[in-house]
Amino acid sequence: MSRWRFLASPRWAGYLALVIVFAIACSALGTWQLNRRAEALAEVARIDANYDAEPVPLAEALPEPDGFDVDQRWQVVAATGEYLPSEEVVVRNRPLGGSTGFEVITPFRLPDGTVFMVDRGWIPQDSDGRPSEAAPPPAGEVEITARLKAGEGRIAGRTSSGAELATIDLDELADRVDAPAYTGAYGILIQSGATASEPPVALPRPVRDEGPHLSYALQWFVFALLAFIALAWFANQERKLLEADGAAGDSTEAGAERAAAPSARDASPANPSHRRVPRQRPARADRPRSDADVEDEILDRR
Repeated sequence: MSRWRFLASPRWAGYLALVIVFAIACSALGTWQLNRRAEALAEVARIDANYDAEPVPLAEALPEPDGFDVDQRWQVVAATGEYLPSEEVVVRNRPLGGSTGFEVITPFRLPDGTVFMVDRGWIPQDSDGRPSEAAPPPAGEVEITARLKAGEGRIAGRTSSGAELATIDLDELADRVDAPAYTGAYGILIQSGATASEPPVALPRPVRDEGPHLSYALQWFVFALLAFIALAWFANQERKLLEADGAAGDSTEAGAERAAAPSARDASPANPSHRRVPRQRPARADRPRSDADVEDEILDRR
């Protein structure tokens, strides 16, 4: 395992810590997307269960005026009473079909004097950005059916301007009518026939769509896994580089040793370059040959 010893260095410890932090962040984002998908699936289940169900009396669905459960969203309720057109307001900045307009909120007084807020539909804005004309609500006692939805509350920095509200704030609407009112939920009016296409236009059916949250979650989890795979790949590349550098160093050292010490083969008598070179004595013409010169000549010929 000595070839992986470099992984214990502070540099690689830092790389590992960075990858772990990245993987934790990706896993958190993936979990968040799964939670959003769960919320979307719950909303789809509420639409399937409530949107086309038979209406129930409003007093039965909401025994407490300020009570509302999220599972009651889109529940169909029926009520009898009369509209209060003098207390009608509009809520601005409401999109529909690519256009921006207003939603018309008309208080509906029940026989016991309690007021229920009814969203009668959407109207476009005119060229000046003001609400366009809308048909007034029917006069006298009428029976309505509506789908429940929670109030929106206030948004910081967005205030009302006369009969134009920034949000469907049920507490503010209750203060305007100065009467006991439902503050837990309001009703989106169910229109039928020709009135559904006349201003105020009936609001569209909510979309049954869980969204792309599952694919986004899988992508984040894959990113976390890929971070560890990339770290392992770079570690293996560095191991190969270190082994190549070590092999190159060993071969260089061995070559230097061979150059410094000739082999036995090079020193053998069969190698002509290392044969004993006969000693050459300079001949002196002016000196007579001695017995030693004759012996050297005989040895050289052997």
